Amino acid sequence: MRDDSDVDGSDMDAASPGDASAADPHRGVEPAEQAAAMMTAAGMARMPARVMMALVAAPDGGYTAAQLGERLGVSAAAVSGAVRYLQQLHFIQRRSRPGDRRDRYEFVHDPFYSSIVGNMPVYSRLSEYIDEIAAEHDDDQGAHDRALELAEFFRFLSVRMLQIVEDWREQRRD
Repeated sequence: MRDDSDVDGSDMDAASPGDASAADPHRGVEPAEQAAAMMTAAGMARMPARVMMALVAAPDGGYTAAQLGERLGVSAAAVSGAVRYLQQLHFIQRRSRPGDRRDRYEFVHDPFYSSIVGNMPVYSRLSEYIDEIAAEHDDDQGAHDRALELAEFFRFLSVRMLQIVEDWREQRRD
């Protein structure tokens, strides 16, 4: 069983000599917190947003749960819930290192691309369900029109998101 519960920083991995982060193991704290605050304002839960941004700013190899707790000044339980949530969204991944008894967490390369592509069928199916709502309200113009507009929006979103993903792929090839 892995021990991720010690968040006082006493079990943090020692920085290797010459490591750029040896002097300050937690760089980019303020902009990461600001980005997390913006994500929270946009609707993401606070602790997952903070953990995700901490991992974006993490040194190569990510952080252990203890290091995340130390960086964020939060409990092991808070870290545990946030990493579980972010793993379910496929935004972060847990990795083991040979010889290290603790797992490390890393930000997944290009998670939003994967999330958008994975949700493409959802937008199409949503528009179909909402079209059915509109059809059942042909005697209520307000409900009918609202449903039609929302269904049209999801169809539009599906097409545009696919275009955005293709544009992103093309831009990265350049």
